[in-house]
Amino acid sequence: MGKYLFMGMVLGLSAGLSPGPLLALVISETIRLGISAGIRVAMAPLISDLPVLILSFLLVSCLSGSDPVLGIISFAGASLVLKMGISIIRTAGQMPQSAGQASASLMKGVLVNILSPHPYLFWITVGAPLASKAWQVHPGGAVEFVAGFYLLLVGAKLALAFVVARTRNFLTGAAYVWTMRVLGFVLCGFAWGLGREGARLLDWL
Repeated sequence: MGKYLFMGMVLGLSAGLSPGPLLALVISETIRLGISAGIRVAMAPLISDLPVLILSFLLVSCLSGSDPVLGIISFAGASLVLKMGISIIRTAGQMPQSAGQASASLMKGVLVNILSPHPYLFWITVGAPLASKAWQVHPGGAVEFVAGFYLLLVGAKLALAFVVARTRNFLTGAAYVWTMRVLGFVLCGFAWGLGREGARLLDWL
């Protein structure tokens, strides 16, 4: 398994399982309307994230010759990933808050994701810089990173929809709690790496 594929999969899995508006919507729609509604919500990032991806890659590409700016972005990404890791460790085993009662599951999932700041922050400060760096080494690495991220992001939410359809206690069970804690510590490790990259770009190392 390639380095960037692994990083994309870990980041995608952590994003797919961590509490947030889209996860809450997957759970609430599955409970209210059944597994098919949960599946539609889980697929929403494949539609909503495309413009975010394009804009993020264009921005990072325009800044590719400015090491100080990229260094600041790397530090911002490190802060975001560290916050994600700590949040995941702290909230493991806590049920996400209800996302409301409206239906039209797929469209609602797309709107929730578009209106959430998390995809924008992630791709501008973490995803696009990592994928661009992978592209410079080998274009296939960037493809692997993005593919691995969405495979596990959507796959994790699909798996949760199926599990929630069968048992509503999974999100407070030991398996989920320990999975989230391990992912949280791995994300903290990624944050350290992004911080070092930022320091290098700013000539602090």
